[in-house]
Amino acid sequence: MKTIGLIGGMSWESTVTYYQILNETVKQELGGLHSAKCILYSVDFQEIEECQANGDWYKSAEILGDAACSLEKAGVDFIVICTNTMHKVVQDIQNRIHIPILHIAKATANELKKNHINKVGLLGTKYTMQQDFYKQVLIDQGIDVIIPNEEDIHIVNDVIYNELCLGQMKDTSRKEYLRIIDALKEKGAQGIILGCTEIGLLVKQEDTEMPLFDTALIHAKEAALFAMYQ
Repeated sequence: MKTIGLIGGMSWESTVTYYQILNETVKQELGGLHSAKCILYSVDFQEIEECQANGDWYKSAEILGDAACSLEKAGVDFIVICTNTMHKVVQDIQNRIHIPILHIAKATANELKKNHINKVGLLGTKYTMQQDFYKQVLIDQGIDVIIPNEEDIHIVNDVIYNELCLGQMKDTSRKEYLRIIDALKEKGAQGIILGCTEIGLLVKQEDTEMPLFDTALIHAKEAALFAMYQ
């Protein structure tokens, strides 16, 4: 079994999900007392969020690049960045190491194609929804991407940073997310990407008839399978 290098803490709330899914997947696949071999480098999210807010992506790439280098030196076989937004700097991080990074958008695109989804709604931080670094990976796989209107983008982003990353799950926010999901369905979305690793803590598949694609679950499961079988 390969050793997985996790760059987490963005936020730590969803990094917990990664650790849980990695170990559950290995247990399901191998049985017995098997669990995932992994090393976690958890960053201070306050520093990363300040870089995001200030548009200082170079500094955030330096912080995460240092984390990746530390994990490589520790002996991991590949890297998993436990966040969607920071894949904006994934190539900068990859340039500093000699082991692969398992890309969250590519894993999600594979899952969408398995489910015959070719038009999808995307929820995430404002950076993920509005910029091209994430959406383009999906578009390159032949998947059309729909995002909410400007007002709803603000709502989704505000809930992520001011509630979910602080461990707050509010019914009022869940209802707003479900309203936004319905609006994306009206625009022709066949499914919804929960494109921030915290969103799955708030909105579950049982809350809506729309197929949900939780990137934290997809990414972590693919990492576990990659560690066992690739």
